[in-house]
Amino acid sequence: MAKKIEITNNIRKLRFFANEMTQQQLAEKAGASRQTIMAIEAGKYSPSLELAFRIADAFGVKIGEVFDYEVKGD
Repeated sequence: MAKKIEITNNIRKLRFFANEMTQQQLAEKAGASRQTIMAIEAGKYSPSLELAFRIADAFGVKIGEVFDYEVKGD
């Protein structure tokens, strides 16, 4: 059985603690669309590495504080 990587994120929590930053505000800071941020936050889409770093930079944190991953399977 092939291993699968599950990527999770803390974007909603980080937005809340960043004075309740909206998805639109984060999108503008990270150079993405609100729809892209919404899909990433919902776990329906994994960002490129570059966008992941830009999202972390928008919050002023390291990438590991925004995204985490778990390997599932054998």
